[in-house]
Amino acid sequence: MKKPSSLPNATVVPGTKPKCIVFSNVHILSRHAAQIVAAVIRERNAIGQHAVLALPAGSTPISVYRELIRMHREDGLDFSGVVTFNIDEYFGITENSLQSYRRWIHEHFLNHINILPQNVFIPDGTLKLTEVAQHCRQFEAQIAQAGGLDLALLGIGSNGHIGFNEPFSSADSRTRLVQLDPASRRTAASDFFGIENVPTQALTMGLGTILESRKVLLLALGEHKANIIRATAEEPTTDRIPASFLKSHPDAAFLVDEAAAAELTPRKTPWKVGTVNWDERTTRRAVIWLCKKTQKPLTKLEDEDFRQNGMHQLLEQHKTATGICKSVFQRLMSTVEEHPAGTEQRKRVICFSPHPDDDVISMGGTLIRLNQDGHEVHIAYMTSGNIAVFDHDAWRVADLVSEYNRLFGIDREQSLAVESQVSSALHSKRAGEPDIDEVRKIKALIRWSEAKAGAIKVGCEERNCHFLDLPFYRTGTIDKNPWGPEDVKIIRDLLAEIKPHQIYVAGDLSDPHGTHRVCAEAIFQSLFEIGEQDQEIPEVLLYRGAWQEYELHEIDVAVPLTVADVALKKKAIFMHESQKDEALFPGSDPREFWQRAVDRNINTANQYNLVGLPEYFAMEAFVRWNGVPI
Repeated sequence: MKKPSSLPNATVVPGTKPKCIVFSNVHILSRHAAQIVAAVIRERNAIGQHAVLALPAGSTPISVYRELIRMHREDGLDFSGVVTFNIDEYFGITENSLQSYRRWIHEHFLNHINILPQNVFIPDGTLKLTEVAQHCRQFEAQIAQAGGLDLALLGIGSNGHIGFNEPFSSADSRTRLVQLDPASRRTAASDFFGIENVPTQALTMGLGTILESRKVLLLALGEHKANIIRATAEEPTTDRIPASFLKSHPDAAFLVDEAAAAELTPRKTPWKVGTVNWDERTTRRAVIWLCKKTQKPLTKLEDEDFRQNGMHQLLEQHKTATGICKSVFQRLMSTVEEHPAGTEQRKRVICFSPHPDDDVISMGGTLIRLNQDGHEVHIAYMTSGNIAVFDHDAWRVADLVSEYNRLFGIDREQSLAVESQVSSALHSKRAGEPDIDEVRKIKALIRWSEAKAGAIKVGCEERNCHFLDLPFYRTGTIDKNPWGPEDVKIIRDLLAEIKPHQIYVAGDLSDPHGTHRVCAEAIFQSLFEIGEQDQEIPEVLLYRGAWQEYELHEIDVAVPLTVADVALKKKAIFMHESQKDEALFPGSDPREFWQRAVDRNINTANQYNLVGLPEYFAMEAFVRWNGVPI
């Protein structure tokens, strides 16, 4: 398999306002956005004027910034005449805090280009409350003095906020101090190592200021943004969704990936809005949707069901409902696979687990089945997962080790010194601060021991557990580096050692920390490099993490699980005690990880049953990798 030389073009979704442009992956999207920003800069440079940009911080725009940095270094893009205004900043945190947007924008963008310091304007979250109003008026005056915003680059919150203009913000609002919505604080909780540490207030550029920008680009990535993108682009303007005010903007566009576009009507149910290219995948999606709408299994759908739901063309193409439904029924039946790696030959299988518990949470039942079938099953834990361990667990382990050494007289003095160092660091650590190296090692050890216990519980041999500790993750903070050659080499070396016949990769994009996406990209790059050497690429199956599940029409392989399989899978998840009862970064779902996993697996089986296929207790779902980046 060769790395593709070109990728599919972007598509404009009809009937959306603002216009939604869908890109096949984040890299194409980011290049497109960066080219638009660069065009504004070059146009202004050519006539001797400043290009004035409104910029956000965060994980969504980071790939755009990386591309702009590349364009500066390799293509000579000149930022010396650019003026930037940060869109928002938390109130009450220091400028050097890890969570400060001032620090973030400098570390990830401004420090890498030739922008002049006097041309950078960022809301000041360190001011006294009595100074805020004047500061906000001055910020607005500085925008006006610069000639107004040429381009505003935006992200969007799950509640529809842009900047920190939370629901029910006024369309004519200006830069001001705001109370953060609970949804926004939950989203930020991982950055601050717990929601209790998230500021309750922030400074934000107002909706009125943003709407006066001559051009607006809003970026959205991942399945978790799909519902708000649909609501913003398809529902009427409302202050409940601040981003919907962009409908009135003369030059605004939403740049989204496939996952974020998934709920848009022309993408999800195109037969409702116009002529459809009835390929096999669209037909499958439509017929499954029709089963759910009519509450009928495939075998009971009638011609009239198709006619009444906008599927005349599909019916005409296949003549009868029976023919259509038979084809879809057979396709779905073919996805049910009791033995995902077969039984005729002992195969080498590797599951890449981004975090130390993704393996058993996402495909624990399949790991049980693979081991029961006698295959050589390896699990590669790609990161240490140390940031997801509570401080009290680290202190407890340090104390336990010290006491163990005391009882047996092993390195007692050194052990006490380490315990004292760890205890001191944890007690003096301020909210949101990273751990010292010794604490990170202890937390990594906790995750390592739990991962090994979970793997053994599903039948894996201890020697087949590989802890890669990829370099991109070793920042000690939520914010991670991009993958690099060293990460890829570690993965390639493991693949060369194991020579797997089948590979499982976390393919979901909704991981709020971005680790799943980075891990998948590094694995795919490794496979591309293997393919470029004309080596055979193993079968690659993608699984979803703790946040989403594949839709029924997307599934290529579904592994049925018995009651006993699910019970054993739960026990394997329980081995991850540091993530049990209360996880440090649970996401927006209040359920424990084992509950999410079991509910999801049972629901997948129910979906098969509802369309008339055999009834199973639970199922784990997979999609075959199509050979292109995510």
